[in-house]
Amino acid sequence: MGEPVQIVVFVMAFVTCNALLDLTGVHQVQGTWMGSVTLPCTYMPSDGFTQQTLIWSMERDHSTSTIFRRDYSGDHILLSQFRNRVSVPKHSPGNASLLIENLEIPDSGHYTCQVTWRSKNNSVITREVTTAVKVVKVAATKPIIRAGELGLTVPAGARTSLTCVASGSPPIRYRWFRGTPGRKALLLSGQAELVWDSLQPSDTGKYYCEVENRAGAGAVQQSDAVELTVTGLTATKPRSEGGSEEPPVATELLYEVAFHSTADVTRLETDGEVPVKCPHKDTNSKTETSNDIFTVKDSSLDSIHVRKNPEYENLMNAMELEYETERI
Repeated sequence: MGEPVQIVVFVMAFVTCNALLDLTGVHQVQGTWMGSVTLPCTYMPSDGFTQQTLIWSMERDHSTSTIFRRDYSGDHILLSQFRNRVSVPKHSPGNASLLIENLEIPDSGHYTCQVTWRSKNNSVITREVTTAVKVVKVAATKPIIRAGELGLTVPAGARTSLTCVASGSPPIRYRWFRGTPGRKALLLSGQAELVWDSLQPSDTGKYYCEVENRAGAGAVQQSDAVELTVTGLTATKPRSEGGSEEPPVATELLYEVAFHSTADVTRLETDGEVPVKCPHKDTNSKTETSNDIFTVKDSSLDSIHVRKNPEYENLMNAMELEYETERI
């Protein structure tokens, strides 16, 4: 009675392991010419089974060729046309997916993933899954414009960019224009990104881009125009070395001279020493015989010229002349 129980347990364990080692993939994928595609091939690892070999093969025109092989000696790419274009993840148990880059039209075909495991009792299990791959050429789509982090309103002197984004089979050709689609415009660049290192107010305007690729048979796709606005620099007040704002600087200095005598002020000039003549009558004569000269200097005043008048002459004779200057 004990043997049937052992046989049932063995069969259940075998069925469970087979279920864990089933490969998961997809029936068909479409790849873009000159793009890349991943062919899924995965399974649930089991402690009782060790992967021995992984083989990817391709069937095209009723002929089957091995593309990739992984075994105890390492990874091997066996078809030269796929060299440096295919890879399988390493150090990722249960993931045997194939990545194909730089797709070519002849890459279309049926790809088979085959995995072989060995159990602890040296039994061998092999599973495989097949995926159909179709490589197509896709015309470039209508591009959209993405602005930089600062958006479309940017202060003068800042760095910003506009990026032309489109999908389709590479290579895609880009052109940037300043203007409006359908009207006369200025060609600026042949790159996907239009960059300004230091914006100027004169950069304000409308911009758009164009794209095309060989798959589109020469058809050009245009984006909608966007308007870039560059704001002026903000005026700042001058600051002193300590960081505080400087007080306003007067454009001219005003002076007022007050005389408590009756002398007439005729002209203000540059700072300097100016001789002032003080005519008076000699004590021995009623006629004017000499002029005493003295100098008035004030660093804050311009030169002062005084002319004679009768009242001033009388005051000098009485020796009661007073001069007073005030700077305002």
